[in-house]
Amino acid sequence: MITNTQWLVENLHHPHLVIIDCRFRLSDPGWGKQQYLLSHIPGAYYLDLDLDLSGKLTTHGGRHPLPDEAVFVQKLNNLGINDQSLIVAYDDARFAFAARLWWLLRYFGHQQVMVLDGGFSAWVNSGYPVSTEIPLPKQGNFATIPQLAKIATREEVISSTNSSQVVLIDSRESDRYLGKREPIDPVAGHIPGALNFPWLDVSTTEGYFLSLEAQAKIWQNLPQHQSIIVYCGSGVTACVNLLSLESVGISYAQLYPGGWSDWCSYL
Repeated sequence: MITNTQWLVENLHHPHLVIIDCRFRLSDPGWGKQQYLLSHIPGAYYLDLDLDLSGKLTTHGGRHPLPDEAVFVQKLNNLGINDQSLIVAYDDARFAFAARLWWLLRYFGHQQVMVLDGGFSAWVNSGYPVSTEIPLPKQGNFATIPQLAKIATREEVISSTNSSQVVLIDSRESDRYLGKREPIDPVAGHIPGALNFPWLDVSTTEGYFLSLEAQAKIWQNLPQHQSIIVYCGSGVTACVNLLSLESVGISYAQLYPGGWSDWCSYL
C-alpha cells in the first residue's frame, strides 16, 4: 500500500508500472495541474480530483461524488492500465488525493496500487529526476469489478447511529467535527454518534506515513464492533484513514462517499 522513493526510482522503468500525479488544492483547483506541468516524476500521468476522481455534482451526494464507472474506466484505459498494471499514486498533501485514487482503484477491482510515502516533496528532496514531458496516451484494458461492500449508503449511516455494533468515524479535523469551524459546508457539526479520528494524525507534518506500530496505536481503542464506516467532508481525506486501517489489517471498513457534505444537504 505504501512505497518509498528508493523503490520507485529503482523500478521507474518497470514494464507494468503506471505513475499517477494526484496533486491538488481544494482552495485552488487548478494548482495541481499547473505544478504537474512545471515538473513531475518521469513518466507520470495527471489525474485531477474534481475532473477525474469525482463525478458530476447533484443536489445530494456530496461535493466529490464517486466518478461514473464508464467515464472513469475510459480515463484509466487512456493511461494504459490493465490487470497487470502496478500503479503508484502520489500527491503533496499527506496522502489526501493519492489515497482517494488508491481507494477508487481498489473499489473498482484493481488491487495492485500503492501510494508514495512523502509524496512529490520526498522525491525532489531525494535528488531524483523530474520531468516536464507529458507521456502519450496508451491503450489499456481495465476490467472493473466494483466492490460494493466497500461503500456505506446514507441509509446505512442512519442505521449505524442506532447500532452499538457499528463504529462511525469522522475523519475531519477536530474543530470541524466539534462544529467550531466550518470553512466549506453550509452546516457545522458531525453525524450523531460519530467518533473523531482526524486524518492528519496518520502521517507526519512532512507527509510520511507513521510506522505500523503507531498506526495500530491510533486504532487500538476502537469500541467493540462488527463494522466500521468512515467519512469526512466529501469522501476524500476519509480514504487516508481507510489506508491507515488497511495497513493494520482492518480491511472491512466502509466509506460513506458523500460524507458530511451529503449528510448536511438533507438538514
